[in-house]
Amino acid sequence: MTPHLIRPGDVLHLTRAASVQFIRPITVRVIRVLTDWHTYDGWLWIDAYELDAVGDAVRRRTLFLMPSGAAHLEPTPRRPAPRRPVSRKVVVA
Repeated sequence: MTPHLIRPGDVLHLTRAASVQFIRPITVRVIRVLTDWHTYDGWLWIDAYELDAVGDAVRRRTLFLMPSGAAHLEPTPRRPAPRRPVSRKVVVA
């Protein structure tokens, strides 16, 4: 995979290298690349979820960025859903 290719599901660390709007760096998970939105050459629009420190989505965002400035990260493993106790009915005949 080339470093500038961005696909749905990618986890990106975005800093000022990706766009001046990222004064405070953020981490996002890409929902989709908006290929039908017109941009400057070398730039693109994405829909993404902003992630918190543990990898949970906290906000949906539409972002304009330069892919060459985005750092690809390994996705954090998803935590399993909490197990619910199973209630079983005992039938006495």
